[in-house]
Amino acid sequence: MEFTEQHKKRLLGYYLKNISHIASREYQERVWIRAEGPECDDFTETVCHFFDDGDPILKQYKSYKITEEQYRILLNFRNFFESFFESDDRPYLAEDFIDTLEWQNVMNRAKEVLQAFRYQEEE
Repeated sequence: MEFTEQHKKRLLGYYLKNISHIASREYQERVWIRAEGPECDDFTETVCHFFDDGDPILKQYKSYKITEEQYRILLNFRNFFESFFESDDRPYLAEDFIDTLEWQNVMNRAKEVLQAFRYQEEE
């Protein structure tokens, strides 16, 4: 199925919004840990959306008007995040890993992606 340019723009926006959740400690504490919404989300759901939504975008990044530099930064983040997620040493619950250096590195790399895309979350 071929998406329209508008649909691709929206999909990329959702993907970047998900990355903004990975970059935001405030969001993680409020939504993942304290469940204070209005969002209904947790770490596992964020991970599923990240890979399920993002991998098809990465495979066709040029059709999403992603530059080579943005692609490189996004792919590096994707691989880094995957190693964190699949680590046998990673605690299961967000409240158990949110203060670790490893998670801080994940958040910093997510912020690099957002900067590369000049992403500003809409209020």
